[in-house]
Amino acid sequence: MVSLDDAVLARLEKGGKRYEALVDPDLVEQWREDSSNIELDDFMAMDEIFHDARAGNRPTEDALMNTFETLDVEKILNIILEKGSIQLTTTQRKSRVENIRQQIIHHIHSEAIDPKTKSPHPRTRIELALEESKYSVDPFKRLEEQVNDAIAKLKPLIPLSFESVRLAFRIPGSAYGSVSQLLRTFQQKEGWLENGDWACVIEIPAGRKGDIIGQVLKRANNAEVKELSS
Repeated sequence: MVSLDDAVLARLEKGGKRYEALVDPDLVEQWREDSSNIELDDFMAMDEIFHDARAGNRPTEDALMNTFETLDVEKILNIILEKGSIQLTTTQRKSRVENIRQQIIHHIHSEAIDPKTKSPHPRTRIELALEESKYSVDPFKRLEEQVNDAIAKLKPLIPLSFESVRLAFRIPGSAYGSVSQLLRTFQQKEGWLENGDWACVIEIPAGRKGDIIGQVLKRANNAEVKELSS
């Protein structure tokens, strides 16, 4: 359940009255698309509908029935989200927009490379290009969609290539636990060698090559790595 401090107001003006609910801002878009995947208790800070949530003013059952023709909180909430709006304070909006913007920059920095240098673009370059593109971050739209939108805006400004690389690692058996946990998501195959070393092949976005190798070497400084042909 989202805390009262982190919740935002979903508001609808209907029949001359205001109806509000306190909801999790991170789940608004997901709820609108398919509420069946989210528990009501996870989405709402309080399982109630208000006239004024901050003041704690609640509508009567008659008012709810006259306006929404139901007392079901989930059905009423769906109507509020469909026909109403999400109310963010200036501080909340700035914070959410900046947080999402940084996630977009991080994603592009991690996943994309400059096709000429075969290296990731510096975060600063991506950030400046994003500003130049005039891309407007939506505080509620799914991150994945916004990353794709931002990439489309950036491509005329900076060269972006989304390639993958295959890396083969040979790790001392003593470092298996920490290294395998790091690489598990990317593994294509793995196996134990006769001398007790562990070997694996992974496939990752080219932009993450340096970062992944660096993390492996921190866990096993005598690890061996080789880039494989596609």
